[in-house]
Amino acid sequence: MTTPPPSSAFPSTFAAVDLGATSGRVILGRVGPDNLDLTEAHRFPNTPVRLPDGLHWDVLALFQGILDGLREAGRSGGVTSIGVDTWAVDYGLLDTDDALLGHPFHYRDDRTNDAPRRVWSKAGPEQLYQITGLQHLPFNTVFQLAAAAQTAQLEAARTLLLIPDLLIHWLTGSVGAEETNASTTGLFDARTGEWSKQILDQLSIDQSLLPPLRRPGDPAGTLLPHVAAYTGLAQQTPVTTVASHDTASAVVAVPATEPNFAYISCGTWSLAGLELDAPVLTEESRAANFTNERGIDGTVRYLRNIMGMWLLEECRRTWSAQGLPTHIPTLLAEAARAKPFHAVVDPDSPEFLAPGDMPERIRDYCRRTGQPLPGSQGAVVRCIIESLALAHRRVLRQAAELADRDITHIHLVGGGSRNDLLCQLTADATGLPVIAGPTEATALGNILVQARAAGLVGDLTAMRRLITSTQHLRRYTPRGDAAAWDTADARLDTARSA
Repeated sequence: MTTPPPSSAFPSTFAAVDLGATSGRVILGRVGPDNLDLTEAHRFPNTPVRLPDGLHWDVLALFQGILDGLREAGRSGGVTSIGVDTWAVDYGLLDTDDALLGHPFHYRDDRTNDAPRRVWSKAGPEQLYQITGLQHLPFNTVFQLAAAAQTAQLEAARTLLLIPDLLIHWLTGSVGAEETNASTTGLFDARTGEWSKQILDQLSIDQSLLPPLRRPGDPAGTLLPHVAAYTGLAQQTPVTTVASHDTASAVVAVPATEPNFAYISCGTWSLAGLELDAPVLTEESRAANFTNERGIDGTVRYLRNIMGMWLLEECRRTWSAQGLPTHIPTLLAEAARAKPFHAVVDPDSPEFLAPGDMPERIRDYCRRTGQPLPGSQGAVVRCIIESLALAHRRVLRQAAELADRDITHIHLVGGGSRNDLLCQLTADATGLPVIAGPTEATALGNILVQARAAGLVGDLTAMRRLITSTQHLRRYTPRGDAAAWDTADARLDTARSA
């Protein structure tokens, strides 16, 4: 089977391998001058595995799911190219034979709890921020490496590959590090766009461990013979480097046609921020824990992570085990009828990070902060959604102030854009219109970068125009009592200090 050459007159098909925290998909995207449509070829679970040494990703099962999805693509007639995006910070280690050393750790594993202190003894948080512009998260790659120091695996390692780069290596045999994901490691210089030799030297990390950087749109290789044989795709099918951080791909697909926009990429995490031309590396920005991560074409994703729909996902998992209803539309309908502002929580409070009984943790937080306890499922969901809307409000207002930018509207993309209650409450909380969609922003951004590499679309502005003209978007206008949101925000301030 041969892959047809790209054509400007007829749609070409691209395969987006898109891995999220709970599932993976292979999405086929057909791109033409005036059309952009998606078909899901295959979906598979992403279920972490707890071993005696901690929580790990089942990366072999994920790779098999990718192969099965690409085989479906082969049965559909082939693809012009393949791109891979996943979450950030986690990695696999290869030995001198390019064999994987152990199972990649999950960022929610607690082995990094004490790692920041060890890193800061060699390179302080102020210096790290001045170079990397990265927000402090205890699971950043730099802290994971500190936790792995002097282990047999790290001693034997010759190459570190972030998760999307590891999967590309298994597809093609090539080795590289895509820059949007590399920028989340704490080892990347936010100004130069290269690995930071200064940080590597201070932390005694051998720079040879880190592969050469790739930019979105760069070729990553073609399929290995056994991959081609299994999938039915042509061996010369190219794998194209995309914005391999899933948020970076999602931001490509933000349908922004006017300036002064903010975005929220909402899924397991909410990533709320601005698209800038240069990083903001002030001490005020560091103290507010904003990050400067790479986007495509030299842009900067100036944002902060918010725990996002993880809280609701974990509640549903607990309720399922208890035999309670977990149907999302039903839960949201109950939440819409629940008492507003009964209780609010800080979604980023440390007790919400790890898997567990999330409804009880939310009630414990309310008990500890002197708030009434949400009893029903609807009340718990209302608490989560209002708390996320408040977090969106706070983060975007801080981002605008720190970057000296005005915000006139918000684009909310990703799975959360299907959540009418979240979209409306975010508009109400911020006092700004919210344009919701596209839902499949990450896959769309992945596909558009491939299509541009194939010569089918133009610059970032052209990509976004194509999104706007082909995808379903919804607009939410602020409503309700702004003073009530101010009061709720003040209550949350009090709860944080309790």
